[in-house]
Amino acid sequence: MVQKYYEGTPRIINLSTEIGRLLGIVDATHLRKPKTELRKKSKVETIRASLAIEGNTLSEEQITAIIENKRVIGPSKDILEVKNAIEVYNALDEVDAFSEESYLKAHGILMSGLVEKPGQYRTGGVGVVQGDKVAHLAPPGWNVSNLMSQLFLYLKEGEDNLIIKSCVFHYEMEFIHPFYDGNGRMGRLWQTVILMRINPVFEYLPIEKAIKESQEEYYRVLSESDKAGLSTKFIEYSLEKIKLSLEQLLESRPESMNDEERMDYYLSQVEEGEEFTRSDYLNVFTSISGATASRDLQKATERNLLIKIGEKRLTRYKKK
Repeated sequence: MVQKYYEGTPRIINLSTEIGRLLGIVDATHLRKPKTELRKKSKVETIRASLAIEGNTLSEEQITAIIENKRVIGPSKDILEVKNAIEVYNALDEVDAFSEESYLKAHGILMSGLVEKPGQYRTGGVGVVQGDKVAHLAPPGWNVSNLMSQLFLYLKEGEDNLIIKSCVFHYEMEFIHPFYDGNGRMGRLWQTVILMRINPVFEYLPIEKAIKESQEEYYRVLSESDKAGLSTKFIEYSLEKIKLSLEQLLESRPESMNDEERMDYYLSQVEEGEEFTRSDYLNVFTSISGATASRDLQKATERNLLIKIGEKRLTRYKKK
């Protein structure tokens, strides 16, 4: 039997509906895979924000330098945290959101060289201390594996949509606190991994930045959810940050795409060896004329991006 983790509220329904609407706009404006420059910037912001919440001192400029294999001066632990995070975030499309084994492997990479047994659940007790008070006493170590198995069962078989499941997983994982260290960054990472199953744009959305900018509220709703014994308040908070991140992405999009951007986007959606026609291309870019589509395809052929097959009305194209 799948456990119930929250109570539905009008706010949860309204936020979920609005996120669905925004994702529709993302798809309609071809932002499922943003431009390379924006993807790189988002990755840096994501890593910076998630690690800064845990006390990492490196700047976005330093993180960018590490990504570019440049030498950086800073605390060795902070540099290792960034290198580990880069390795994980670079391989997100290979991670299985529903696999506990994949989850543990990700923790192993993220915390390599930082804890004694990365990629393994804790077996002892832990508490979350804020100031001089214990803010949260996690479940005993002997029950961690069982609780995480139940959580992954909910993820795989629960009736909620994946947006809600991503929020529930994030909160419940923080409550269980399955590792001696790295719980916060794993909760934020795995929410992204789950959301990517809905739309690939989530790989490039720095939701962690929105959380960092509201860090006090983040800890407050975690505490309120702890007291209530349900993740309802955290789900509302998390949905709000997802909505905000999507709104910011849409605000930053260019008014229109040029021919190279259109072709790069289209080819990113085409399978290797798949043939397509000008009509297929126009079905994606509905606001351009047939003449513009023909020019795009001709230029892409001249740039050696496409192989042209046939002539006139029988013309087809294939990615090189």
